[in-house]
Amino acid sequence: MVDVQDENNPAESPEMIKPACCDTFVVKKKKLGVEYFSLTFGPFSKIRACRPGHFIQLKLPDSQVFFRRPMSVAGVIPQNSEMEIVLKVVGRGTSSMSRLKKGDPVNILGPLGIPFKLPHRNESAVLVAGGVGVPPLLFLAETMISKGFDPEKILFYYGGRTSADIILRSRIKSLGVRFSPVTEDGSYGIEGIVTEPLEKMLNGAKGEKLRLYACGPEGMLKAINNLGLKYGVDGQISLEALMPCGIGVCLGCVVPLTEGGHARVCTEGPVFDIGKVAL
Repeated sequence: MVDVQDENNPAESPEMIKPACCDTFVVKKKKLGVEYFSLTFGPFSKIRACRPGHFIQLKLPDSQVFFRRPMSVAGVIPQNSEMEIVLKVVGRGTSSMSRLKKGDPVNILGPLGIPFKLPHRNESAVLVAGGVGVPPLLFLAETMISKGFDPEKILFYYGGRTSADIILRSRIKSLGVRFSPVTEDGSYGIEGIVTEPLEKMLNGAKGEKLRLYACGPEGMLKAINNLGLKYGVDGQISLEALMPCGIGVCLGCVVPLTEGGHARVCTEGPVFDIGKVAL
């Protein structure tokens, strides 16, 4: 069972969480597809502080990978002080991560960033994942259900190019949520891009209280941000960015804001309200 801090307790405000820097180990590795892997680390001292939308900065033992790599938290097992991440091999850092084995040492800095806010009880949550943007939304869905939210009021849209990009589908379906997979080539679920069935649903949901949550490629997030504004649906998006430091010092992840000024994705984000960031 997921056990995270109560979002309604001001003493546990996400802004007050102090990250830990811990040496830990790979306790489990699972291949999820040709390019996708799940890694579980433990023990981690701040496991009960981790909430959906938080990320960690992972330092690898590989001397060829100098900077830490930011990774979304995909889930936690508090009783074992263990944390899961999910990765897709796209470059040198993720390739190095994919070669980790059970027992290998790593160093974790986290939890970092601003997490998602849970919806109100009278709202249906609309989760929209694109590709490897699924981990924080899976963690969000699991957390909501552990806190007594009705799975039938969680709509989980998940888009990918092909069936191979829709990972963890059995785990998502086992939650009992309203699962809508979408692939560009039609090899699994609805054919098209994920924002098409999403907009169809938003257009027909007049009077229903909804809250949007999204994580994925920038183009998808821009479209969802615009749909939220168009249909007057509040929500949050989790941005992806290069984060060499993860603590707001290097300014490598700065994004412009709609009302002027800028924000650091690693400290003022990665989760932002819809309409906040100029995408």
